[in-house]
Amino acid sequence: MSEEQLGDQEQQRRIKLDRLRQAGIDPYPAQSRRTHTTAEAIAALEAGADPNEPLVVTVVGRLVGVRVMGKSSFAHVEDGLGRIQLYLRVDVLGEEAYEMFRRDLDLGDFVQATGQLFHTRTGEATVRTEELRVLAKALRPLPVVKEKDGQVFDAFADKGQRYRQRYVDLAVNPEVREVFCVRARIVSALRRFLDERGFLEVETPVLQPIYGGAAARPFLTYHNQLKQQLYLRISDELYLKRLIVGGFERVYEIGRDFRNEGVSFKHNPEFTQIEFYMAYADYHDVMAMTEEMVAYAAQEALGSTRITVNGQDIDLSPPWRRWRLRDAIRKVTGIDYEDYPDAGDLYRAIVDMGGTPERKSSWGKLVDPTLINYVEPHLIQPTFLYDYPLEVSPLAKQKADEPNLVERFEFFIGGYELGNAFSEINDPLDQRKRFLASSEALAAGDEEAHPLDEDYIHALSYGMPPTGGFGMGIDRLTMLMTGKDSLREVILFPHLRAKD
Repeated sequence: MSEEQLGDQEQQRRIKLDRLRQAGIDPYPAQSRRTHTTAEAIAALEAGADPNEPLVVTVVGRLVGVRVMGKSSFAHVEDGLGRIQLYLRVDVLGEEAYEMFRRDLDLGDFVQATGQLFHTRTGEATVRTEELRVLAKALRPLPVVKEKDGQVFDAFADKGQRYRQRYVDLAVNPEVREVFCVRARIVSALRRFLDERGFLEVETPVLQPIYGGAAARPFLTYHNQLKQQLYLRISDELYLKRLIVGGFERVYEIGRDFRNEGVSFKHNPEFTQIEFYMAYADYHDVMAMTEEMVAYAAQEALGSTRITVNGQDIDLSPPWRRWRLRDAIRKVTGIDYEDYPDAGDLYRAIVDMGGTPERKSSWGKLVDPTLINYVEPHLIQPTFLYDYPLEVSPLAKQKADEPNLVERFEFFIGGYELGNAFSEINDPLDQRKRFLASSEALAAGDEEAHPLDEDYIHALSYGMPPTGGFGMGIDRLTMLMTGKDSLREVILFPHLRAKD
């Protein structure tokens, strides 16, 4: 930005910056010192320091409030754990330092203050500042709460601005910072839950020669030296199951996956997912572990298993409702999809019901949106939908007594799908047959169909025990637990359209 484009406040801050430098003050020093966080300083004072031995502290943080009263002033500094008041007097700080504070510091600047802790007459914990250092001069003012015609406007409320300038959003909206603290606690709780049950955390390739493990369109990239086309992974599944073949009985990964699909309030091109695989288990075992794990994460991150989503109270504690997919769709729509084995007949039944499916959809591509559009919004309390059609589940094991179905479930909370799981195929010949059928659909133009992965089939040929697998989106889980209505609220830097 040129000098001509700077606003009045930016220009004034540049002048103050130059004045600090001319006075021999480095406005961006390399070193700082802190003896106490603001929270620790307040706690130490509340604990009752010896009045005969005043506690001297050094605190640091951003200036978020200044009140100048002639030869004395009050200010507030805020660090990552809270804020504390500073009391500055010209006869204690010295005329030169006090003048620097009064004339050249602004809200948003970072400072270091050293002095004795005391309580003001109103009982507020305060540092009687004896030394003040500039740590970083802010050249742009932070947005502030504004009042106009009796109405109060948020400091930084425009969602587009907030997502594009998350650093400002975090600086002025402490409730936004708390959302991401909750997210971190959720991830830590999930990791702790699995670690305590004998799972091994691993890392698998993000760049893959063949993508797989989900029905999604991938991102394509190219490795120049290897002269190799690669894909950003859409799932961790096939590599994690290779590890089950290799002898690890319980593995999990928390990492980024990438899908070249539409952007919406519940979709982002890159997202964080947790996947785990457990040998000698089936989808019923995974169901039990899922409800226990999600309830545990809520208790650890929020202090309760009860949450509120869109004004509705939800109890995450087990057991959750278990509902066959066929029964759920039939109950909500009146359509029993098994009465319509032909895609054309199912299409007409959905149209007659008032739906608007895509004309050339396969049978499976008709079942899935029927679930999403008509059933999913009604699944507010935690619910497992299970026993899915084989056609829409290329990696799930067939049911022994109903070979047209597979041992698969998805789970839903608050009207959102959060995860997918199944008893894994461990028959390499069956898996190859499923892959071939899916790759034919891919060749016919279905960009989300699963490609053939010969190396994965080769791995299965060495033997994989019965295995239960699971995948869940961390972003959606965080959205649910923090009561937000968009993934962009729980992803620090969400993908957005180009500004121009």
